Amino acid sequence: MSQDYEHIETKLIHSGEPLPHIEGAVVVPIFQSSTYESGGGEARWDDIKYMRLGNTPNHKALQDKLAAIENAEAALVSASGMAAITASLLTCLSCGDHLLVQDNLYGGTFGFVTKDLPQYGVSTDFFDAGDPDSWEAKLKPNTRVIYVETISNPLLKVGALNQVAEFARKHGLVSMIDNTFASPLYFRPIEHGFDISLHSATKYLNGHSDVVAGVVIGSAELVDRIHQKQNRLGGSLDANSCFLMQRGLKTLALRVRQQNENALALAEFLEGHHRIEKVFYPGLPSHPDYERAKKLLEGYGGMVSFVMAAEAGIKTVKNVLNKLQLPIKAPSLGGVESLITIPAESSHRGLSAEELERAGIPETLVRVSVGIEAVEDLIEDFRSALE
Repeated sequence: MSQDYEHIETKLIHSGEPLPHIEGAVVVPIFQSSTYESGGGEARWDDIKYMRLGNTPNHKALQDKLAAIENAEAALVSASGMAAITASLLTCLSCGDHLLVQDNLYGGTFGFVTKDLPQYGVSTDFFDAGDPDSWEAKLKPNTRVIYVETISNPLLKVGALNQVAEFARKHGLVSMIDNTFASPLYFRPIEHGFDISLHSATKYLNGHSDVVAGVVIGSAELVDRIHQKQNRLGGSLDANSCFLMQRGLKTLALRVRQQNENALALAEFLEGHHRIEKVFYPGLPSHPDYERAKKLLEGYGGMVSFVMAAEAGIKTVKNVLNKLQLPIKAPSLGGVESLITIPAESSHRGLSAEELERAGIPETLVRVSVGIEAVEDLIEDFRSALE
């Protein structure tokens, strides 16, 4: 049952929770059943309650909560962020269609649109999300979808997001946005006119590095279409992961605010350090998209990227990473613990040297997912490793 609350902090705790509580349980129990008794009155085959169809009590409670926190009509959970992205794109694109996609984005998405979509007869052009004047030239009669990221991975760019949504409406395109880095706490795409909001829920939504999941949020009609596509592709989420994600969501506001506070402090420290050449963080006035981010976002997130001074090669960079005590060298992000990685060797490893160069991702770029540790300890750890 959905409840109408004004503030996201309350929605995170109470929206979507079944009332009355199931057998009085304050926490939605895990329904560890793949199969449910059919009432015989289902309108479609995928209305029959079945775990692969993503419509069990655990799915419903979680999806209602996710829709509520982004002020949307409906939500869908999937087995991974890529499952959510691919099902959404394959729902809205057919053979002969054209896709416009942001030119700086997650390596998995890049791989899908450049290597897999062409096999389905879908063509793709990349565009600069920060340069609206250049978009019309990229548009084709068969363009159907425009795709961006709220805060790009890994250079943390913030595009002209409101204008992307307006451009889509003007030209009859479906607008999709990967909102993983911002989270619903700092940006709610449906409020800004986007058709589909996507998340790798593995990251901030779950927040504890123990679940792999994805999310699709939007209108009831469009989410239903994507849901049916996902049912055929098989990318459903299991009940236990739904339970863990429901748990993780309740602390989203607390976690993400602390990560934001820590990330800003760490970014300021790194920017002032003589061994650091450049820091990428949209909350720094030096960031090229700072003014836009300040207007669009309610916070700047917990991700920081940086490049060491020119004389530091990859061997030196890895040496610094090895000397760090707190950040764990791991490719994911958004957990309560700090994680650190080299995108060219992890999230963007599938890109060729030429593709990395075009995307502006040097081999020495370092990406930090800042956790909720004491920021004084984090800064001291980086200071020691850099020195």
